[in-house]
Amino acid sequence: MHGPANGLFFATCYPILAIIGAPANVVAIIILSRGQCGLSRCITCYLVAIAVSDFLVIITAAILNRIGRIYFRDSVLSTTPASAVSIMLVFATRDGSVWLTVAFTIDRFVAICCQGLKTRYCTGKTAVLVIGLVSTLSCVKNAPLYFVCQPLYILDGVPWFCDRKSTYFTLPAWQAYDWLDRILTPFLPFFLILLLNALTVRHILTAIRARRRLRGTKSHRDPEMVNRKRSIILLFSIALSFLLLWATYVGHFLYVRITGKGYFKCLNFNDPQYILQETANMLQLVSSCNNVFIYAVAQKKFREELRKVLMWPVTTFTGWFKR
Repeated sequence: MHGPANGLFFATCYPILAIIGAPANVVAIIILSRGQCGLSRCITCYLVAIAVSDFLVIITAAILNRIGRIYFRDSVLSTTPASAVSIMLVFATRDGSVWLTVAFTIDRFVAICCQGLKTRYCTGKTAVLVIGLVSTLSCVKNAPLYFVCQPLYILDGVPWFCDRKSTYFTLPAWQAYDWLDRILTPFLPFFLILLLNALTVRHILTAIRARRRLRGTKSHRDPEMVNRKRSIILLFSIALSFLLLWATYVGHFLYVRITGKGYFKCLNFNDPQYILQETANMLQLVSSCNNVFIYAVAQKKFREELRKVLMWPVTTFTGWFKR
């Protein structure tokens, strides 16, 4: 049975994600760039970079790739060269977003657990260098994807859509590249985020017990612990969100590798494999939309700045009207 319900559901969700995700990340970039949220320059650099990367994921993966292919199948976006560039950009921006999250996790781990290294590593200059390195490597790593694409068919001399060359599935070099791609995103980030957060939690609990023994009471408010708690809530919220939203993608990859069924290509929208595959892709995009909401929940000053940004058109119009 070729029911359209599931296909229509996913086709509807992608524009919704784009409408929410793109403005949300732009707002996050504006607010964080102002530097009024009470965060250090180091943290601000990472959060701005993550927001920019997530915005690019929405543009490339949701708008150019998914929406373009669903609603504008006969446009230039569906030609083989454009599709190949789109695929390369999707994976490059995705890797950048994932590894910037890892970089932010490493930075907070060093800041909390490695006091001797903190003053040298947790600086704005180091953050900028790490962000530049991650962005460059993400582009370099995914550049070869452009060269494995071939036309799905040629009509009136124009190549349309993309299919991977047969050599991608037979040559050992390409097979090694495919496995390296899966290990680097998301298995290694998964492992690093879980490990570093577990070590951070253990260090925090040990530090809290030690400070309580030194202070001799549990009732007094400890300003240092309060500030550290705010930073930890932000870190753990971002990390947990990443792990939950990428779990389906990891499960789908393992399913494909274990069963050997390959990725879904037919048009049976009711097939569970299609639903699993599209759900994994969509949750990846959701992970690029939700950080601004995490900031709003976890950071009081971010909420205050968000309120100012949202009220800016009203206050501007009111001031103009009064004049």
